[in-house]
Amino acid sequence: MGSHGIKDRVAIISMGCTPFGEHWNKGADDLMIESTNEAFANVGLTKNDIDAYWLGTAMSGMSGLTLSRPLQLVGKPVTHVINHCATGSEALRNAAYAVASGAYDTAMAVGVEKVKDSGYQGLVGASHAPTDGTNRTLTAAAMFAMCAPAYGKRYGVSDAEMREVLAHIAQKNHYNGARNSRAQFRKEISTETICNAPLMAGGLGVYDCSGVADGSASAIICRAEDAHKYTDKPLYVKALSFIAGDCSGNADPSYDYTSFPEIYMAGQDAYKQAGITNPREQLAMAEVHDCFTPAELLIMEDLGFAERGDAWKQVMDGTFDLVGDLPINPDGGLKSFGHPVGASGLRMMFEAWLQLRGEAPPERTIQHADRGLALTHNLGGYPGEMVSFVGIYGNELG
Repeated sequence: MGSHGIKDRVAIISMGCTPFGEHWNKGADDLMIESTNEAFANVGLTKNDIDAYWLGTAMSGMSGLTLSRPLQLVGKPVTHVINHCATGSEALRNAAYAVASGAYDTAMAVGVEKVKDSGYQGLVGASHAPTDGTNRTLTAAAMFAMCAPAYGKRYGVSDAEMREVLAHIAQKNHYNGARNSRAQFRKEISTETICNAPLMAGGLGVYDCSGVADGSASAIICRAEDAHKYTDKPLYVKALSFIAGDCSGNADPSYDYTSFPEIYMAGQDAYKQAGITNPREQLAMAEVHDCFTPAELLIMEDLGFAERGDAWKQVMDGTFDLVGDLPINPDGGLKSFGHPVGASGLRMMFEAWLQLRGEAPPERTIQHADRGLALTHNLGGYPGEMVSFVGIYGNELG
């Protein structure tokens, strides 16, 4: 039995997001206060108006006290969640279900990560030494690097063609991020520079890997029927799906690194909840977890934006560019916006919030916002062993 979903039962009524980057002069407390204050101010609420809080952070705290202390919350439940790089999405999912259940009238989801001071970077290997020989021993970049040649072999894409495809994905996301005042990297990068960059793992260069950043994002939610008490332009939650894999990929000889089953299953479940039959034509935009450029390529197919073996052609045709038929990562994605692990999922929702409300700046406004539906995808883990979140949001009921 799959999830029944909570379509149109919960609405996002306000959001906040800090710039992502190397915030040497700010701590996690400062970042959480900044993103939550923006969300409060936008809708005229205070911290005392929120019934319950969910905090997503992977490395910047171990309990709800991480949020209650800087916000000076008195008598409020604060739940800490963590689910790899999908932690921010998990905070929103749990808060939304709590409101939909009737347990609370209002709730807030907050994601934060402050990692630059600690020296954390996204290319670290396994955090624990292998014990019985079954644990992963490769870096994240090395794991995702295996997807590119595997995809090329299966679908007849040469190494040279694949290099151009991945470079176009990176160039697209940097182009979008250069037009985003909150992005970590705000500079367009040519495909020539991307192709000639130093290699990090396999065929992946520096510009195939997302940045690691400090940052925070927040969302306030309430029951859908109460949304217009707070704002004229709420976003209604259409679907929230989460799948945890069984980690069999590394041990399964049939796993060929050309698809992420957890993402496919999460997408199918989300589409069923939302009543979407053709995501390519019904969605106005998508934010996906482009931790590495091959990941974005495979995600396009797992989420049904392109047929199997065809996404690379669609990439080169500009289908997923900012001015394309289905813009992917119009805010720059992890690649350009940055990736503070606990905040990334909510940052994706923040872009959907801006675009569907008509508040994105003109230089990066999508062309099919009238479709009224946006998707966010957040993953945690690696090929063969990951969790996957897919959320869908709309600016109208029904």
